[in-house]
Amino acid sequence: MLFELSEEHLMIQKAARDFAQQECLPGVIERDEKAQFPKEQVRKLGELGFMGMMVDPAYGGSGMDTISYVLAMEEISKVEASVSVCMSVNNSLVCWGLEKYGTEEQKQQYLTRLASGEVIGAFLLSEPEAGSDATSQRTVAEDMGDHYLVSGTKNWITNGSTADIYLVMAQTHKDKGSHGINALIVERSWPGVTVAAKENKMGIRASDTCSILFTDVRVPKENRIGADGFGFTFAMKTLAGGRIGIASQALGIASGAYERALAYARERKAFGTEIMNHQAIAFKLADMATRIEAARLLIFKAAWQKDNGQDYTASSSMAKVFASETAMWVTTEAVQIHGGYGYVREYHVERMMRDAKITQIYEGTSEVQRIVISRSILK
Repeated sequence: MLFELSEEHLMIQKAARDFAQQECLPGVIERDEKAQFPKEQVRKLGELGFMGMMVDPAYGGSGMDTISYVLAMEEISKVEASVSVCMSVNNSLVCWGLEKYGTEEQKQQYLTRLASGEVIGAFLLSEPEAGSDATSQRTVAEDMGDHYLVSGTKNWITNGSTADIYLVMAQTHKDKGSHGINALIVERSWPGVTVAAKENKMGIRASDTCSILFTDVRVPKENRIGADGFGFTFAMKTLAGGRIGIASQALGIASGAYERALAYARERKAFGTEIMNHQAIAFKLADMATRIEAARLLIFKAAWQKDNGQDYTASSSMAKVFASETAMWVTTEAVQIHGGYGYVREYHVERMMRDAKITQIYEGTSEVQRIVISRSILK
């Protein structure tokens, strides 16, 4: 086993780190306070090729591997998770699914623009009555012969009002349960699509999260992804890769908080010496570093399996649940190390603690990940 990155990986990591420090750090606190979407940062991500990192260059992507994607996600998440979640959804949930299961016409019409960053995509699965129980889809796609009529409500949609392209899961054959769900490509500009108000969230406040309403939206049959009834399988396959992205985001949040806590411990003095010299603080830092490294290795394993065509369902769930819980624990300890300063915004770690929590919830809660893992080991 080789525990080292290639020169190309190191270049990508540095490019992402430089972008985060130069483009994301300035104004990050203000964007969080105002819940202001990082439009300029996302545009520049597209220019760098980070919005379609794993997509074949033939379709406007960068043709990189999943390890490269993980490295970029971690570096950007260290500074601004609201930027990285937009990048994650576009890469993992939208571009990957279209490239893997879309028709050539769908790829030419939609994937090329999404991968280049010309437009942004969103993944519409969750509903008011269908969160972890994703089979309970109430959004309906009525088969009208040459098209579908889509009606229903989707919520918790990342990139909801800024995306131009939606991948929508909707029920066509209710009697077939999960086998009656279809995945459809819907454009936000089409008649009958309504974007509801932006959610006022605890964390990742600058990201664009809202509900989307559909009222008799006419969707051409050629915009269906895969065979009739493939939608639920499409969603689950796509989410397995998406968990690598969110695990990487959690890793970045944890790493960013750890780096700030380490720097603070080296400078802050108490009882006549820097607080890093007190065992209570030194042991916290040791545990933070260990958990972060363990999370990173779990993520790298899942990414490697994905790149090598192996089954990464369980490994991505392991990476996601461990990295997200690591992020929550590390950021809480980072606030503790900062003391009172950790509780104010200018020191960043309180924002990281708020951002960390969502990684335990979206793209499959920690409880759902444990279901996936237990099924894998008990079958």
